[in-house]
Amino acid sequence: MSELLLEILSEEIPARMQARAADDLKALVLKGIEAQGLGHSSATAQVTPRRLTLIVEGLPAQSPDIEEEKKGPKLDAPEAALAGFLKANGLTSVEQAEVRELAKGKFYFAVRKVPGRPAPEVLKEVIEGALAAFPWPKSMRWAGDTTRWVRPIRSLLCLFAGQVVPVGFAGLVAGATTRGHRFLAPEPFTVHDAADYQGRLMEAWVMLDREDRKQAIREQAAKLARLEGLQVREDPGLLEEVAGLVEWPEVLLGRFDDAFMDLPPEVLITEMRSHQKYFALVDQEGRLAPRFLVVANLPDDDQGRAATIVAGNERVLKARLSDGRFFWDQDRTRRLEDLLPGLAERVFYQGLGTMADKAERLGNLAANLAPAVAAEADQARTAGRLAKADLASHMVGEFPELQGIMGGHYARHNGLPEAVAEAIRTHYSPAGPNDACPTQPVAVAVALADKIDTLVGFWAIGEKPTGSKDPFALRRAALGVIRLILENGLRLSLKEVFAAAAAQYGAAAENFDADDLLAFLAERLKVHLREDGVRHDLIDAVFALGEDDIAIAVKRISALTDFLNSDDGANLLAAHKRAANILRIEQKKDGTTYDGGVDPKALAEPAEQALHQALENARPAVDKLMERQDFAAVMSTLARLRAPLDAFFDTVTVNSDTPHLRINRLALLNVIVATTNRVADFARIDG
Repeated sequence: MSELLLEILSEEIPARMQARAADDLKALVLKGIEAQGLGHSSATAQVTPRRLTLIVEGLPAQSPDIEEEKKGPKLDAPEAALAGFLKANGLTSVEQAEVRELAKGKFYFAVRKVPGRPAPEVLKEVIEGALAAFPWPKSMRWAGDTTRWVRPIRSLLCLFAGQVVPVGFAGLVAGATTRGHRFLAPEPFTVHDAADYQGRLMEAWVMLDREDRKQAIREQAAKLARLEGLQVREDPGLLEEVAGLVEWPEVLLGRFDDAFMDLPPEVLITEMRSHQKYFALVDQEGRLAPRFLVVANLPDDDQGRAATIVAGNERVLKARLSDGRFFWDQDRTRRLEDLLPGLAERVFYQGLGTMADKAERLGNLAANLAPAVAAEADQARTAGRLAKADLASHMVGEFPELQGIMGGHYARHNGLPEAVAEAIRTHYSPAGPNDACPTQPVAVAVALADKIDTLVGFWAIGEKPTGSKDPFALRRAALGVIRLILENGLRLSLKEVFAAAAAQYGAAAENFDADDLLAFLAERLKVHLREDGVRHDLIDAVFALGEDDIAIAVKRISALTDFLNSDDGANLLAAHKRAANILRIEQKKDGTTYDGGVDPKALAEPAEQALHQALENARPAVDKLMERQDFAAVMSTLARLRAPLDAFFDTVTVNSDTPHLRINRLALLNVIVATTNRVADFARIDG
């Protein structure tokens, strides 16, 4: 068994594309070699800013022999058809073909043994095909070549069992040489196998393994922070990105002027993180410190290289922070209210008005929601109207990721109530599964209003998520609505809120379908409750009854889950399905329904009399318990129907030969179905 080593050395690959590229290279090559019958024991893909590398272990020396067969014409087919079949398959006579008897008669078959090919020959074809089909999100052409790749390719390396595989791509032919660090080891060198390749790269100032680079950054950063009595601000996303910018990470400490510390910490962090890829440092209480960490792509030396790098980055950061101070000072000369006219120049979405229109809708809808979340309506209206105002500020124009956050700062500067400022700051939350949910009443009202307004608007114009495509993040908005309701224990009729939101869109919402949007939220609820092991069919069963209060729906689902996990629940479900099936079949056959009520005088058998009495006792009790939303007690009441139901089906013939008995018993089945369906649509429950 032998080893494949493949490297594509190019200009710098964008960090955001690297991890996916390594996975794609591995998947494409392995799919190709497996299709050719080449097995392997392991495969590893690595990526640095300049190289994609694949190492496959345990490959055989050649592909296996295979037997190909092709079905031909029937034995009594015309001579022309038979001659064509023989010629197409390289046969000179019918004696060289096999005859097989199939269901439709006897047919000729051409059987050919294809000998295996040397692995290098197979690998060359597979790799060239994989590179040609590589799915870069964006690619380019260069030097007059028609080949496309993410960045210009500089060399190819491909070895199998230590021998060169002459893979051709982008006008290059693979060899056994590569290069190390762009500045420290630019000269080419030859490698013999994967172990030699990885060792020589380390000597040439290249850490091939992305996880090794991340660990080196973590350790160096923590050490430098400790020397300052500080801690590194956790930022996994930035760590991933920076590890994709360097082949040999060297973490350096820089400083910025204390005078900038009066800027909002979010501005400082965003300036450092987004533009410069610096790590922020905090003290033991989590307060931002006037220090930063920059990850260089060069090791320190005795010539003051580190000092030069740090000084250059400090100068750049000072300029950036000076810009931030200018924006901060300029924005504070105006009130948030003064920024609202600027929203009229920004389109929310075609057919849904401007951001000024959305701001007005948010204010109204937040005030509408205020009683349900115990918020002060005037504050909710003010926060909703001003929530988007910072989009017209200088700071958010430069740093869009600070929208909402800066609005909260400006609201405090304007002397608005803290509840209003906090609502503006958090109204985009929760923006993801790891984002905290607003909990203050005004903040909850505005966050809900923002997401519901967006959902209703896009639903009204038919712009819904399809498959994996969700360009407007509507799934995230729906999950945000669910989390805001459940984590704050809100009681809310979603259809009423949808109607209030749709009314503000006027004619644009003529085609809005509240039931369809509610079904979409039910699907998102399945995703949200997946980790809790909640069954999808139970969610469907509860929402099928038109329940639009998510908190109540979850209570019903919980009680239903516990009930169905008991013997009584499982047996009641089986009895319900039996009753519903009989009722459906007979109603279809008779062309009528049996919902006219039961005639107690027509109950002839003791078992049907006992069941009727049990239902008469259960129905008012269920009604009262449903009003109190005591679903566990509802289930307990329904459980008492198990014994009379079992006795009924064991001893009573529903389809009696006596017509009036049959009709009365079908009406009794209808009562059974209707009673059990008070809490959920049992027909939608599996089992």
